[in-house]
Amino acid sequence: MPITKGIKQLCAEAETVIETMSVDDVASVAEDDGVQLVDIRDVRELWREGAIPGAHHAPRGMLEFWVDPESPYHKELFASGKKFIFFCAGGMRSALAARAVHEMGLGPVAHMRGGYGAWREAGHPTEEKEARLPGQKK
Repeated sequence: MPITKGIKQLCAEAETVIETMSVDDVASVAEDDGVQLVDIRDVRELWREGAIPGAHHAPRGMLEFWVDPESPYHKELFASGKKFIFFCAGGMRSALAARAVHEMGLGPVAHMRGGYGAWREAGHPTEEKEARLPGQKK
């Protein structure tokens, strides 16, 4: 049976529900104490391509578990009351992620159009992330 809805349609629908911000808009609020950037890319993407300074890494596969206060994996950051701006490599995963956590009741949330690629292309600051094995200290 063929799929009835593709990824482009899912992302377009997500963007009707959540706020979509440009990289310049995100850069203008990135230092705000009431805002937290959340990088949902795989850790290998961070190691390979770098990261946005100050962004919190929350891998897409664990996001809902980290957001849910009833989950054994809950992270207190997501109970902080901050505005969360999600981003991925190109803006598709983050649209879906922001919609999912919005539907869970987390708010306010937004996602960054164009993702990390657009951030880097616009010349905004980045930093390298050192590859480490689980449990390995710096």
